[in-house]
Order: sequence, then structure tokens, then C-alpha cells
Amino acid sequence: MIIHISNNATEAQIEELIGAIQSLGLRVHTSVGDVRTVLGLIGDLSQVDVNTLKKYQIVDGVYRISAPYKKANRQFHEKDSIIDVDGVKIGGSNFMMCAGPCSVENEEDTVELAKLLKEAGANTLRGGAFKPRTSPYSFQGLGIEGLRILNIAKEETGLPIVSELMGTEHIDIFVDMVDCIQVGARNMQNYDLLKALGQTNKPILLKRGMSATYEEWLMSAEYIMAGGNNNVIFCERGIRTFETATRNTLDIQAVPVIQKESHLPIVVDPSHAAGVRYLIPSMAKAAVMSGANGMQIEVHQNPEKAWSDGQQCLTPAEFKELMITINMLLEIEGKTIIQK
Repeated sequence: MIIHISNNATEAQIEELIGAIQSLGLRVHTSVGDVRTVLGLIGDLSQVDVNTLKKYQIVDGVYRISAPYKKANRQFHEKDSIIDVDGVKIGGSNFMMCAGPCSVENEEDTVELAKLLKEAGANTLRGGAFKPRTSPYSFQGLGIEGLRILNIAKEETGLPIVSELMGTEHIDIFVDMVDCIQVGARNMQNYDLLKALGQTNKPILLKRGMSATYEEWLMSAEYIMAGGNNNVIFCERGIRTFETATRNTLDIQAVPVIQKESHLPIVVDPSHAAGVRYLIPSMAKAAVMSGANGMQIEVHQNPEKAWSDGQQCLTPAEFKELMITINMLLEIEGKTIIQK
């Protein structure tokens, strides 16, 4: 349920109304927009008498939200949310260009690549330290050593770190060493993990499950936000369809749908969606023109020798060339990549 507050309401009147609502055992989420203030009611709404609420002079309207996701819902928060990843803003006109290797391999190459990526225009650095792999015999990542290397790259470049957390076991380490915690597609519905991340203040990059509906994806964000952490960024990374020519199918429609339903920013990962290098530039350009708030692209100095997913990595030169076009398209869309 949401309540629209009149523009001439005083702070004292709003606090009085909030107090009356809280006395019913409900929580209140306040969203101050350019046009109006909106109060979102969270909890057991069976005790709420809509007619009583309407008697308050400052109430312009009371509306029930039928969607199961509340805090992620744009009706609760009409303005675009801007998520701060250690000084880099994402959302609205602020574009996230996140790039880096699928997995961290060694310090020298990671630092060198981070410098090249920043020079080309990236404003955040991705890198896998703990790698979820289909085969138990594939490279699983360097673990905490990988996070240490990413932090050295950050010291050299200033690029905030995005890295994937696999479970609750290392959550405290990630809170200390990572600027934006990625939840992978396989963990989108790992509710224990989502609840634990809701207790942190860290930005969360929430990837869409490979067979997840929009509502299921939004509900996963709701799990995080219900715990008090509103710093969620959606990431469309392709879904599983009947097509086998590519690794996944990039659902570009997800961008306008999520932006209609939610105030949270959404970025696109064309690397995982395509699974093959030649498709990444065209899918990246499509993502910008769809209105996405950012992008995540895998880059490696020598993709043929990458320890994981080299077939979906651009070279630094290819990334630099792509960025020329991306910046032109962002100008059309009214968005900007701002580096820290």
C-alpha cells in the first residue's frame, strides 16, 4: 500500500501520520520525489482502514499494490535510485562501465589490464576470485588471493571492485575487500544468501537466473531490500532458450520492463549472454540503446589462453575500439560514464 502526500504537508504532519501507521505494527518507507512524497506501508495491511487514512488532510490518495515486490517497486519510489559504488554513481544518467577478466589469474596481468581498461573508459573493475563452474574439474578461482590482487589493481587505478560471492561463508571478507558484491545467476534464488546480503550496506549486483521470470528476479531484489539494504543493481546476462548457436539469449526487453516496474538501475552483461566474442560489440550497442544503466564486459589480454571463458572475452584493443562507439551512443541516450 502507498500513500501520496500533498505538496503543502509540513514535516510535523507527515511525522504524525507515520506515527499513526507505525502504531499498527507496520513499517513505513518514505520516498521524497520531485513531484510528491510517497509513503510505502510494509507489513500486515489487514488492520489498515483506508478511509481512516484518507481523513488526514495531507493525504492525496491511498493505493494498494498488487505486486508481491514492494520496496523494489517504482510505485514505492518514483525517482530512479542512484547507487554509489565507492564513489562511482550508477542509475539515472550515470552509466556503469564494468570490465575485467572472467577470473583473476595473477597480479601482474590483472594490474596491467586494469590500467588499460581505465584508460579506455571503464569506471569499475570486474574479476572473479571464487568461480562457479559447471564442471568440478574446471578452474575454480584463486579465492581470497584473487581478492587481494583485485585490491592491488584498485590501488593502482582507483577502479572500484565488482566480484562474485558464492555463499555466506565469505560474506565478511567480501564486505571488507569488495566494493560491489555480485550475486551470480545460479544464486539468484539462494534466499539465505540474499537475506544475509540484506544485512549489509554493500551495493549488490543481482544477476538474473538463467530461467527466471521478471517477477522472480524482482522478488530476489526484494529479499535483499527487506533486510534493509536498498543498494541493488539488476544485471541481465541472458536466459536459457531452445537456441543452441549462442550460450544464452540476451533478453534486451528486460531493460525497459525492469525500468518500468522498478526504480533500481539495470545493467547488461553481453559477454555471458553471447558466450562468443564476435557478438559482444553488437549486443553491447543494443544494450545502450535499450536504455540500460550500465554494462559488464569480460576482457583479457590473451583470450585464447584465459583460464576460464576466454571465448567470450574481448581483447583490450577491441574493448577500446568498442568504447568509442559506446560513448557516442551514450551521448544520444543522455548518459555519461564518470570515473572516480
